[in-house]
Amino acid sequence: MAKKSVMVGMSGGVDSSVAAAVLLQKGYEVIGVTMQIWPDMDEEVQKSEGGCCSLSAVDDARRVADRLGIPYYVMNFKDVFQRRVVDYFKEEYIKGRTPNPCIACNRHVKFDAMLKKAGAMGIDYISTGHYAKIEYCEKRGRFLLKKSVTDKKDQTYALYNLTQAQLARTLMPIGDYTKDRIREIAAEIGLAVASKPDSQEICFVEDNDYASFISKNTQHRIVPGNFVDVSGNVLGKHRGIVHYTIGQRKGLGIAFGKPMFVAEIDAASNTVVLGDESEVFSTGLIAEDMNFISIDGLTDEMRVKAKVRYSASELWASIYPMEGGRVRVVFDEPVRAITPGQSVVFYEDDIVVGGGTILSRAH
Repeated sequence: MAKKSVMVGMSGGVDSSVAAAVLLQKGYEVIGVTMQIWPDMDEEVQKSEGGCCSLSAVDDARRVADRLGIPYYVMNFKDVFQRRVVDYFKEEYIKGRTPNPCIACNRHVKFDAMLKKAGAMGIDYISTGHYAKIEYCEKRGRFLLKKSVTDKKDQTYALYNLTQAQLARTLMPIGDYTKDRIREIAAEIGLAVASKPDSQEICFVEDNDYASFISKNTQHRIVPGNFVDVSGNVLGKHRGIVHYTIGQRKGLGIAFGKPMFVAEIDAASNTVVLGDESEVFSTGLIAEDMNFISIDGLTDEMRVKAKVRYSASELWASIYPMEGGRVRVVFDEPVRAITPGQSVVFYEDDIVVGGGTILSRAH
C-alpha cells in the first residue's frame, strides 16, 4: 500500500520543523514547503525579522528539510497574501476596527491556497505546526477541532474558520505535545532550530508599528480628529484613528488628570470616544461571518465558553442565532474591551464549537 503524502508548511521555527519530523516517523511521505508571502520588505530587515516571512525562515526551514532528508520547496503565495491579509489589515484599521491578520492568513493562505496547491500536486494532506488536534467523531459524523494538551500554547482560537473539507485533509501532529517536549524532540534529532525563540509580532509590520505601516502603504490620509467623552464633549485632539484600539490607556498622547480609556472608535466622524474603565466593559456582542465546526449551525440558544481575543480567558456565555447568520453573545459577567474586528470563538470543553468576527459590542 502506497504511503500517504503530506505537504508541511515550514516556517523555519521549531514547531513546524518537529511536525515534519513526527509525520516522517509515522510513515508519511513528507514534502516541506515555505510559503513566500511578503516580498517587498528590505532584505536586511527580512534577515533580521524572526517571523515566518523572513529570509532566515527559508534558510532555517531548508536546513531542517536537509537534516530530515525530505524534499523542500519555496512556493509563491504573494498575491493571495497581499489581497487577503495585508489589504484586509489596512482596510480594517481605516474603518476603526482592530483586525487579526494571523486568522486571515490561516483562513485564506495556509488552509485554502496551500491546500489547493497540495491537491493540484496530488498530495493527500497538508500539515502545520499549530498546537491543536483534529479528530473525527463517529457519533456526530464530523471532524472536530480540539485544544492541544497545553492551554498555554493552544492555538485553536486562530483556527476556528476551518471547514469540514479542510479538516478532513489537514494533520496537526504536535497538539499532543508540550512546547518543552517539542524542543526536546528537536534537540534529540539534531535540529538547529531546537532553541530558536518563538516569533511574536505580525510578520509584515516592522517594529510592530501598525500606524506607520498603514500610512506608508495606503493612499488613505490618516488625519487627526477629536477625542470626545461618552456625552460627545470634545476633550482634545487625536493623531488618527489607526493609532488606537478599544481598551487602550497608554499612548493617547494627552494627559487628562485621571486614567482614560478608548471606549469606542467612530471612523465616520473620525472621533475616538474616551471614558473611565467602566465604559470599556460590556455584557454582550454581535458577531458575523460565522463558521461552525462541531455543529452544522446554530439554531437555538447554546451555552458555551467564549473567548474574545487570543490572549483572553474563556468566559461563560449564551449564544443565540440572529437573522442573516449573525450570532448574539450574552456573557454571564461584563467583559473588558470587546473589540470590533477581532474574533469571538466558542468552546464546549476542549472542543471548538465555532466562531466569528465581532461586529459590535452590546451592553
